[in-house]
Amino acid sequence: MEGSEIPWRPPRVCDAYWSEFRHCKSLRHRFHHYYTYGTTPMCQQWKEDYNVCKEWEKTQSTHAKEVLQKSERKRVSEQRDFTPVWEMRRNPPSDWHTPLYQDKPQES
Repeated sequence: MEGSEIPWRPPRVCDAYWSEFRHCKSLRHRFHHYYTYGTTPMCQQWKEDYNVCKEWEKTQSTHAKEVLQKSERKRVSEQRDFTPVWEMRRNPPSDWHTPLYQDKPQES
């Protein structure tokens, strides 16, 4: 079955990039990001990805494809860099089967 290769598509619909850009620029998100990280969010990448996605839809150029792939890979790798807040358990607690607050002193 030669020639039956599935054509490449962007990882997201182009409108999703624009929606992410608008969300990033919103006052609520900017406030939350500043409160959480102490800096304002960098939203320009979402707009660039939207423009590149639209370019790919029009021309299907390999340059646009490579730029989108690189951007998504970078985004995924940045998400993996965050360390979890809590340490993951390897086993359940020894008293997992007992009812809550049974045989434990209550604080008054």
